[in-house]
Amino acid sequence: PFLRLLEAQLQEQRREHEEEMEALRNQVDVMQEELEKQQQAFLQTLQLSPEVQVEFGLQQEITRLTNENLDLKELLEKLEKNEKKLKKQLKIYMKKVQDFEAFQATVPAERRQDERSMQVTVQRKEKDFQGMLEYYKEDEPLLIRNLIT
Repeated sequence: PFLRLLEAQLQEQRREHEEEMEALRNQVDVMQEELEKQQQAFLQTLQLSPEVQVEFGLQQEITRLTNENLDLKELLEKLEKNEKKLKKQLKIYMKKVQDFEAFQATVPAERRQDERSMQVTVQRKEKDFQGMLEYYKEDEPLLIRNLIT
């Protein structure tokens, strides 16, 4: 059983290797054909007069630059589309952050109000008034001045 498994794996690897080799051979054939075409074109341009060679070279350069320009335009469009998408996401996240900050600001304020109301209720429940001050009505301005200073 173990040998059969190894043999099956070996056959599978051999098959994959043969498929890969066939694909590489096809690539080599295509490249050889392209090379032959380029050599033919080169030989033809060598037989032309110098002026025609220059013109032919310029036409090829114009074609190359045009193709490169089209590729760059396509890339620019992709980048602009991506930029719009990212800006839209940024707006969504900024809104979420603002909502969260507003929520954070309201929660402590509500808690503080609850704490104050709890303190008030606690003070009202206390029967012992320690710390309260007894004074005469005519001493009130003097008392306020001393509390401020």
